[in-house]
Amino acid sequence: MPLTGPAWSLFMRMFLAGAGLLSVMGPNAVAQTPAPVDALICWTPEQLAGTAREIAPRAGVRGARVAPPKRVLKAFPPTPEPLRGSIRRVKLPEGRKLIALTFDVGEAGYEIAGYDGRIVDYLRENKIRATFFISGKWLLTHPKRARQILADPLIEVANHGWRHANLKALSGASLTNEIEFAQAAYEEVRAGLAARACLPPDAVLPERMTLLRFPYGTCNARALKAVAEAGLLAIQWDLATGDPDRGQSARAIASRVLKNIRPGSIILGHANGRGWNAAKALPLYVPELKSRGYEFVTVSELLEAGTPEIETRCYDQRVGDTESWARGPKRKANEQRRKNRPRDEWNPFQQ
Repeated sequence: MPLTGPAWSLFMRMFLAGAGLLSVMGPNAVAQTPAPVDALICWTPEQLAGTAREIAPRAGVRGARVAPPKRVLKAFPPTPEPLRGSIRRVKLPEGRKLIALTFDVGEAGYEIAGYDGRIVDYLRENKIRATFFISGKWLLTHPKRARQILADPLIEVANHGWRHANLKALSGASLTNEIEFAQAAYEEVRAGLAARACLPPDAVLPERMTLLRFPYGTCNARALKAVAEAGLLAIQWDLATGDPDRGQSARAIASRVLKNIRPGSIILGHANGRGWNAAKALPLYVPELKSRGYEFVTVSELLEAGTPEIETRCYDQRVGDTESWARGPKRKANEQRRKNRPRDEWNPFQQ
């Protein structure tokens, strides 16, 4: 018999606590009050602030090709059967209005992706908790920013593959490496933080990433199994901001969020320089959501508070709609012209 209600919540809390993400708390608890931003003790406010020159991705530049860290990953048990599959959102108890704001920070093998510090600065200034799904390679090509993000008590860091490859198209060692190399990169940055004494004495930084979002939002049974065998939860979304579409204004992004939000939603955005108007949209919808009574939590905290809605396939609005995202912008454009698709279908990885 599947777990539901309080039994599921207890099971979820025990799993997350065992992963080192959360302490086992009461059924109505979400998280302890985060430490203030001045807990980022190794950097001045000026060093933390984002800069305009960091935002744009750069392709074919020196330093884009990096090798994964040579680390032996700590062994963790596979994901329990009830948690396997693609988690789109979380069903919450009546009256709870929790939502998870997430940002993808993908980086392909041929590039150095951007860092949209405007987004991170806004989250810090307004004490907004969020989850960042980051490519392992990005963590190594942006060492200073990676350390700052991992050390920030407001931000949860999760796996987005090693080099933003389509995991659905991989198998065997290639598939495993995309998952494990990203885990190794996280452990490398975490070890560097400890060596530099950049964490307050009472800070708790998980030993490993325990959540993964599939690059391009595509998966199959083989990829889902590989993620579960690595002890990770596969996190999709139920509300995409559409921020990588150049034609989406900040006001349009905010309107999309405010129109479609509901308790338990997982919101998809981008902070790697491919989220057009993402930063400008935040002040347009975050205060409004707060006024409606919504509370921003990390994905792990959202999972702990309710029952995840899990499916066997990965998609945005309907099954199959993310397949074209993985094929690239040129082919996507040709398909749109040939099939005359609606204007609101966008490719979140096309600039």
